[in-house]
Amino acid sequence: MPDQTGPYDVLITGGTVIDGTGAAPRRADVGVRADRIVHVGDLDPTASAATVLDATGLVVTPGFIDLHSHADFSVLAMPDAQACLRQGVTTLVTGNCGLSPFPLAAAEAAADGGPGTLAGAQWHDLDGFAAAVEAARPALNIAPLVGHGALRTAVMGDARTPAGPAELDAMRTLLATAAAQGVFGMSTGLIYAPGSFATTAEIKALATEAARHGLLYATHMRDEGDRLLEAVAEAIDVATASGVRLQVSHLKVMGPANHGKVDKALAAIDAAAGDDLDVACDVYPYTASSTRLTSRLPDWAMDGGPAGLLQRLADPDTRARVLADLRPAVGRTFLPEGVVLAMMGPGLYSDRIGDSIADIARDEGVEPAEAVLNVLAAHRGEVMIVNHAMADDDVDTVLRHPGSAVASDGWVLHAPGDGHPHPRNFGTFARVLGRYVRDRGVLELADAVRKMTSLPASRLPLPDRGTLAAGQVADLVVLDPEEVTDLATFADPWQYATGVRDVLVAGRCVLRAGETTDARPGRVLRRSPAC
Repeated sequence: MPDQTGPYDVLITGGTVIDGTGAAPRRADVGVRADRIVHVGDLDPTASAATVLDATGLVVTPGFIDLHSHADFSVLAMPDAQACLRQGVTTLVTGNCGLSPFPLAAAEAAADGGPGTLAGAQWHDLDGFAAAVEAARPALNIAPLVGHGALRTAVMGDARTPAGPAELDAMRTLLATAAAQGVFGMSTGLIYAPGSFATTAEIKALATEAARHGLLYATHMRDEGDRLLEAVAEAIDVATASGVRLQVSHLKVMGPANHGKVDKALAAIDAAAGDDLDVACDVYPYTASSTRLTSRLPDWAMDGGPAGLLQRLADPDTRARVLADLRPAVGRTFLPEGVVLAMMGPGLYSDRIGDSIADIARDEGVEPAEAVLNVLAAHRGEVMIVNHAMADDDVDTVLRHPGSAVASDGWVLHAPGDGHPHPRNFGTFARVLGRYVRDRGVLELADAVRKMTSLPASRLPLPDRGTLAAGQVADLVVLDPEEVTDLATFADPWQYATGVRDVLVAGRCVLRAGETTDARPGRVLRRSPAC
């Protein structure tokens, strides 16, 4: 029987429950004791609680699970995570795009908009990283993946050659250790060095090891433009050969010449699922991505990392080769007017943050490809961009797909700050609920909540999170569906979302009446071998 009498630690009364399964909303009260939900339904009139939250006219949901973030380091610097809590996010999945802060700190921690390495930080394994995160007392949970790029760097250093048998064995051993310590999966970033130097055979070998431990394989595929469909085929080939569960990260297609290809990409995913593969995807609700400016360059130009790039740019003949390889992308997947400088260190061009490559090229009287190399050379290759090259229809198509989860691909957890980061850091989940549910009707509210809760929970898996039911961990959100709104824009990104009133993590209020509290109950979650 449900526990109807209490006393409870927290009661949420009078709200409309959307339980995360996709079921229709229903009026129900929610009782919490310690870190668990113990009652969902009508309350006994004698029930009492230390904290009562009146949710009349509001919606109560499970806490949102961000399946794709790059907050590995920023959670240490910004453990209050206000940008997440104010959207209703209670769990961040880290270690994406092949880049995790373990098993070797030398692995680059920033990709697709990541924050860069934290000076002096190094962890040999998940245990070390988890100890650092929990010492920082985060307000929300972290669910870690281990990155293929980190595994590769731990074994091969800066080598940009195919992995040999001994090197593959060493990577498999490190992956097995990470699995034993509780990571939820392995990720790849095949568009970034060092992942871009890995063969499909290398990925299959590691995916087979991941499958042996029941891990998820999340991939930033090798191409998201002209060769999107070939990249999807490679990801499915890896899953077919290894038996691993496949998650296609932030599915999208770049460049007007490629718009519409997501239909065929999703058809390929559906066909693979029809062949009994476990395959799904995630998506963020914006038509711009965010990444390193070096991601526009040919792979060979990044051999040796930023230092190798700078040597090539200093040599006139090699620089000319880089230009020649970069030019064909201009106007296709690289739109100079859409590539906007977002973050970089002090120095030349730092006053151009918010300007496009087209602006800089025009002002300097050079071609856009030349402007890219000029900016990279001035900042040792460390330049973040926002890249406007996607289509609204494609975003709608992926978001509507029943197997797509909502994910931010973000890394900034607190405002204000420097630069022009992607607004997805502050608005992803609120944007879906406001723009795509309430304003445009692309999704129904219950389905949107499912894509933020039970669907991502099932991918990891997190069996005791993602649904609002007795026995589940009390990660909960109270929000106003008529008011929830993303305020962050590309021109002015440093703005928190509105409309989320209360957030509980493990039964403790971390956001109360729209304001953060002193509670910091978050922790590093670990995958149970039984899953």
